[in-house]
Amino acid sequence: MISLDEARGFVRRDLCTLDPVPRPIDDALGLVVAEVVLARERVPGFSNSAMDGYAMRSSDTSASETRLRVTGAVMAGEVASTPLGTGEAIRIMTGAPVPKGADCVCMIEEVSLDPAGREVSIQRTMAVGENVRHAGEDIEVGQVLIASGAQLGIVELGVLASQGYATVKVYPRVRVGVLSTGSELATSLGALAEGQIRDLNRPMLLASLRRSGFEAIDLGIIPDDEALITRTLENAIVDCDAVVSTGGVSVGDVDYVKGAIAKLCGDRARSMKVAIKPGKPLTFGIAGERGTPVFGLPGNPVSTLVGFELYVRPSLRVLGGHQELERPMLTSVLDTAISRRRDGKLHLIHVVVEIGADGCAHVTEIMRQGSHLVSAIAGANAIAMVPDSEGLEPGQRVRTMMLDFDRFTSPTSESST
Repeated sequence: MISLDEARGFVRRDLCTLDPVPRPIDDALGLVVAEVVLARERVPGFSNSAMDGYAMRSSDTSASETRLRVTGAVMAGEVASTPLGTGEAIRIMTGAPVPKGADCVCMIEEVSLDPAGREVSIQRTMAVGENVRHAGEDIEVGQVLIASGAQLGIVELGVLASQGYATVKVYPRVRVGVLSTGSELATSLGALAEGQIRDLNRPMLLASLRRSGFEAIDLGIIPDDEALITRTLENAIVDCDAVVSTGGVSVGDVDYVKGAIAKLCGDRARSMKVAIKPGKPLTFGIAGERGTPVFGLPGNPVSTLVGFELYVRPSLRVLGGHQELERPMLTSVLDTAISRRRDGKLHLIHVVVEIGADGCAHVTEIMRQGSHLVSAIAGANAIAMVPDSEGLEPGQRVRTMMLDFDRFTSPTSESST
């Protein structure tokens, strides 16, 4: 057996980031920018009002009551037709350009308007620039908007839209082909024949890929046929940026996947026994002129999900140009014991992590263990990395890989709402 670090090192050793491409900004969420993006316009493009109120000259106001003649109104999208003179005020809406001659805006709540609407009074001194958003206050031309290597989120896309960008140069969304192997597998539809089981791995992997921002390509279920498995993988490495297969990587008589990957990848392939539980068998290779990574994960469902988190997802993030490859790791306090025996392996146990009353992360529930018990891990939001030992006791700390921060909550706060 080899260590997890050695296996992960081999998998990532020859990975290359995909070539950047232009993408419409409405199809770029979650992608990584491949060049520095500079501002082309000032934001705001003109000085405008931050409030509904009256534009005026600060020099016209005083600590006692000031009365100003109202000469007009300007709405958002309009421009005042005449500049503001001494002793005058103009009604103004939020976002409207500040009229020439004005240097501040008094909010509507602080003024009194005479019944005829011709005169406004204010009871205090106004400061220059008060309630005014100045031109270029947010962004100046030539300013770095987005650094190369940054992932595009909602705010970043908004910034691009504010500058009139229709496209942006990014690393493309990684296209990943997924197939399950095994003559015993059937789709989720229809009655099962004797000896058949339904395919869990492919739907779970397709969903995992989509949730992680990749493009998932369903390559179907392939029976235990060496030539057909090889041909399917051969076609997939041409059409996809990466390929993930499950089953056929152990030592059974019909475990053909590892042989197919070895044939397609040559000396860039390796079948490994990794010192982890679950998920010991792993086959990986780099295929073809494009250097397409091919993952052969074990067929047990929990092992498949663990392999996705340890090898597949981080590798695909390399291809997509991401700087942060791993899931967040926390050191969590055990509220319950974790049982295990020394076997030379790192145990990867699905758990529930919550924020405790002390503000620390706590492992509050240990899921039932077994590489085939996929229903037992429903509700888990983390994987505890339990080192080779005789187990861990309550109060001890353990490293946890966070899978789902949406379910990372405090039971105390939930019960109080």
